[in-house]
Amino acid sequence: MSEYKRPLEGKVAIITGASSGIGEAIAHELSTAGCSLVLTARRTDRLNALCARLPGPAVPLGAEIDDPATANALLELAHQTYGRADILINNAGMLVSGTLDTIDIDGLVQMTRINYNAVVRTSYVFARAFKQQAAGSIINVSSVGAYLSHSSMGVYAGLKQAVEIFSTALRVELKGSGVRVGTIAPGTTDTEIFDRLRASGQQVRADQTPALQPADVASAVRYMLEQPAHANVARLLLVSSSESV
Repeated sequence: MSEYKRPLEGKVAIITGASSGIGEAIAHELSTAGCSLVLTARRTDRLNALCARLPGPAVPLGAEIDDPATANALLELAHQTYGRADILINNAGMLVSGTLDTIDIDGLVQMTRINYNAVVRTSYVFARAFKQQAAGSIINVSSVGAYLSHSSMGVYAGLKQAVEIFSTALRVELKGSGVRVGTIAPGTTDTEIFDRLRASGQQVRADQTPALQPADVASAVRYMLEQPAHANVARLLLVSSSESV
């Protein structure tokens, strides 16, 4: 009997926003699955600690994801360290919400750079490389917010919907190239992204209903990646069984 080889064994995955929450959980999941990792986030100390805890190889890159140089730096680091790149997880994001009278407009502009502009830039940089090697997978982390309308979260929801539309268009453009593109839209997930809202006195949905855990989202990402090469999970909506969506 031939030895079973795990589907992700030996793959090289790049994960943005990896220092906490969903990104950290995905790093643990893919490392356990046999991937070598390139991890990026602003908090270098957390990245270094995470790399030390993972069961497999991992290298950190402390950087701002909305810096135009970061996408190419990630691709170069993957090739310098492992000689290849196979998977991109665009997970980095932030949440700014508020009413018309209270919203931080500068915060909204920053959120646009991180939640959409950086996703587009990084996706294109890696899509070009993956197309050239005729193989690769891109998963962009969206949100259930892309499908909902909430008066204080219009920009956040609009950016996530834009990620969905962009990802679909990129997937269609790359059909037949060997490159897969998909989105995962988590429902309410208990992560640090809500801490800023709590600090400002805003109500947090994760405090009001049983929420997903980052590990739940990470397991779903692994499921998407472990499909056979001819199958592409184009869109995955994952919500808590207690959530009304």
